[in-house]
Amino acid sequence: MEQFLSILFTIVSFLVALSIVVFVHEWGHLAIARRNGVRCESFSIGFGHEIWGRTDRFGTRWKVCWLPLGGYVKMFGEAETMAMVEGGHETGAEPAKPRPLTPEERAVSFKYKTAGQRAAVVFAGPAVNILFAVAVFWMTFVVSGRSVTEPVIGAVLPDSAAAEAGLLAGDRIASIDGETIARFEDIQRIIAIAHGQPMSFVIERDGQSIELQATPRIVEDEDAFGNAVKHALLGISVSREARRMEHGGVVQSLGWAIEQCYVVMEGTFVAVGQMLRGTRGTEDLGGPIRIAKYSGQAAKSGPFNFVIFVAILSLNLGMINLLPVPLLDGGHLLFYAIEAARGRPLSETVQEWGLRVGLALVLALMVFVTWNDIVQF
Repeated sequence: MEQFLSILFTIVSFLVALSIVVFVHEWGHLAIARRNGVRCESFSIGFGHEIWGRTDRFGTRWKVCWLPLGGYVKMFGEAETMAMVEGGHETGAEPAKPRPLTPEERAVSFKYKTAGQRAAVVFAGPAVNILFAVAVFWMTFVVSGRSVTEPVIGAVLPDSAAAEAGLLAGDRIASIDGETIARFEDIQRIIAIAHGQPMSFVIERDGQSIELQATPRIVEDEDAFGNAVKHALLGISVSREARRMEHGGVVQSLGWAIEQCYVVMEGTFVAVGQMLRGTRGTEDLGGPIRIAKYSGQAAKSGPFNFVIFVAILSLNLGMINLLPVPLLDGGHLLFYAIEAARGRPLSETVQEWGLRVGLALVLALMVFVTWNDIVQF
């Protein structure tokens, strides 16, 4: 029973986290669509049969469906160039027939908006996901501040990459590969991104600047939740005395939040680039199973960690959707950019084939990451 309740808690946590980020994403599309005069017919969390729904004063049907693994906003005229004339219900009545859109219908149709307006609607979804993450980190820093650790080595692990390079306890790391180090957290970030590549360190020791070379080693370890992960390890630690909480005002906290989101995005893009070049394994790529597992672990560790997890999930959803792959928001933006450059849209055939290729790529990636999850777990 305990194991069943744990699995149920994980599933519920996953669905809550996913529904939040999907709602944020689709709300971005909805808000900008309405601002550009597009009629939104429905806003759905989930797919399939409607479980609950209500229609607002704008005529949009807000609903929750039985398969809560995504969502969508249905806009009038997303693909249609014709409307349907309803046939009567009497015996022998003609079936529905297509007809041209009226001027009034064209005015509220997504398809007949300018390329710039359509691009704004599409871009709004990922953009609001990213802004949501910034807002969560901003609120966190305003309320709790942020942890800051001085970049001073407290101890060096024996037989580590740091010991081999000549780093000593008490050294202050001033820069790595030319990037100035302000906090110990910067060291962790840069080493994680480099993922085992040789690095140049400038340290301050006894009032002198010394340059050393070190190559962090890739080791298999456990993260905060006990999951097996591979990461680069230099082999240094800090003393507790070097840690402190830094509190800033509203404006400074906003800067910290933007910086934090940039760090997450930079790490993600660099890691993907390393995988494509073959310098990093693909074991870090996770799909729905891994997201569900992490959702449950974050929820069990407390509301604060769960909210931070949702923010990072939202940030990743925004980034992924901006990739220029047909079917994703970034693919639509690519089509609109080509349309703006050519002065006319791509043919329906080209767009259809683009969407087919995009669908194939997305499905292939989903199969791969799901298999990756199964192998890992």
